[in-house]
Amino acid sequence: MIPYVTDTPDIRIPANLLPADGRFGSGPSKVRPDAVAALSEASTRFLGTSHRQKTVKSVVGSLRAGLAALFALPDGYEVVLGNGGATCFWDAATFGLIESKSQHLSFGEFSSKFAAAAASAPHIGAPEVITSEVGTHPEAIARDDVDLYALTHNETSTGVMMEIARPAGSASPGDGGGLVAVDATSGAGGLPVDPAQFDAYYFAPQKCFGSDGGLWVALLSPAAVERIGRITGSGRWTPASMDLAIALDNSRLDQTYNTPALATLFVMDDQVRWFNEQGGMAFSTGRCDRSAEILYTWADASDFATPFVAREADRSHVVGTIDFEDAIDATAVAAVLRANGIVDTEPYRKLGRNQLRIAMFPAIDPDDVASLCACINHVVGALAG
Repeated sequence: MIPYVTDTPDIRIPANLLPADGRFGSGPSKVRPDAVAALSEASTRFLGTSHRQKTVKSVVGSLRAGLAALFALPDGYEVVLGNGGATCFWDAATFGLIESKSQHLSFGEFSSKFAAAAASAPHIGAPEVITSEVGTHPEAIARDDVDLYALTHNETSTGVMMEIARPAGSASPGDGGGLVAVDATSGAGGLPVDPAQFDAYYFAPQKCFGSDGGLWVALLSPAAVERIGRITGSGRWTPASMDLAIALDNSRLDQTYNTPALATLFVMDDQVRWFNEQGGMAFSTGRCDRSAEILYTWADASDFATPFVAREADRSHVVGTIDFEDAIDATAVAAVLRANGIVDTEPYRKLGRNQLRIAMFPAIDPDDVASLCACINHVVGALAG
């Protein structure tokens, strides 16, 4: 278990070491001040207005078009929005995407939750769940009786990322193979992905897209759209708030089924615009790559810290998990950092390791990651002295 510190050591980090922005949380993440300023400037004509009118619908339309451009979506793919966050999308998928049986890769807290949702759904068969130890990820296995493969691009709780690819040897959905649905909540926008390898790539705004939670976004292939229509046509009962066909119909009108958080939409759209104006996915993933290089190079060279994920190719470029040797109390380090304005570096609570968890989303400046590493060195030195 993680040691618990009741009193924060009185350690002052020199001002010249501090990052320009001390937010390193894995969600909600850092929101760019420029996006907040833009929202403030637009607030009197945008906030508190009808989400069925052009003022808001134009932002939804801009967001959908911006995401399609950012991910270079092929013809026929659609950007769909709904309220409730990625957690709600898991439930919606049990109604609208899984026909009979799903296969789930479970390798952390969040990847296990979709599997649990499918296992508890009474109208579909028991899922196949493939697990691996935390700090690793399993591989999907092609099965003739699986109609949906549930993958996770980035396991936020452990800092493990995986390449998104259809299971080796599986038929395409057009030839009777299963759909590939990817939980990309903390990976989308920060990790590269090929749309040809997925049918549903879903995420929320509060990670790489630098906004608040309460919304889900799904990039759907023509095969996923066809699946939704076929299930709807079968007469399967679905709550309206979980009905992907309703979400799809409303998204095509640049709106959501029920009232969304307007500030969340606006700030997410601003972030996507920033990505695209700066070079698109090469820009956003490039910032994460640079931050990850800085963090893991520092940890590898450290005499008290080690990357938790052993396999270099599996180390996340958006959420880094760094183990500390037993002599160093990571909770004390996190507490001192917080007292100095560097916040949300604590590990995922259920993982229970002596480590720090550090977000490296695109809005986080790589130079601030380098400053954070210097601050950790200072704090550890002061604690040891």
